[in-house]
Amino acid sequence: MRSPVQTSFDDLPEELGIFPLPGALLLPWGRLPLNVFEPRYLNLVLDSLAAGRMFGMIQPDSDRVARGRGESDGNVISLSTEPALFSVGCVGRIASFEETDDGRILIALKGLIRFRVVQELEGRKGYRRIKPDYAPFKDDMMQPGKVDLDRDTLLERLKPYLDAQGIRINIDVMKNLSDSTLVTSLCMICPFDPREKQALLESGSLQDRAESLMKLLQMGVFDAGGKPDGPRQ
Repeated sequence: MRSPVQTSFDDLPEELGIFPLPGALLLPWGRLPLNVFEPRYLNLVLDSLAAGRMFGMIQPDSDRVARGRGESDGNVISLSTEPALFSVGCVGRIASFEETDDGRILIALKGLIRFRVVQELEGRKGYRRIKPDYAPFKDDMMQPGKVDLDRDTLLERLKPYLDAQGIRINIDVMKNLSDSTLVTSLCMICPFDPREKQALLESGSLQDRAESLMKLLQMGVFDAGGKPDGPRQ
């Protein structure tokens, strides 16, 4: 019997509230902490808590010009009065939340499945809404499979990358993570630029994502003036 807190493909909403946030990457099976304080996104969270606990994370595409309602221009669909969007995002389910004394809501969002934007709908209470297509990503809801990962090389590239970015993370803790969790976590927490994060999100498979992650770590050290550990791909 399926647990009542588990989400099936048939449970996914036909219309989806979205939280456009540049540089924020949510992946299936990942967990994203969010500090929500803007009134429109507080409305989004409260509405989501009342109906299935789900909403979509998606990145604005700052390099593209917004178009009219429901119009598509390749990789973006948007309202004319709002920033353009990338066409692929990820649905998250609110796994936990906490209200603060100053009116914020702290949530942990569990990644469920990617979606493609079919059409943008009328907004509600200040937040944007879309009609999503989940079908191309149905496998996202299956338990992640094995990934061919050279963990030693990954961790060797990770430390100089983090040093170059001025980030302090206990790498020893990551050694105990499964390969799939390690790849997903690093893709989400590393400060890649929005287009690199979007490429990771749209990777065809977990294996593709792992290979892209390895390259981005190597390139990040190279671009920061460090010494790469091999030929640049």
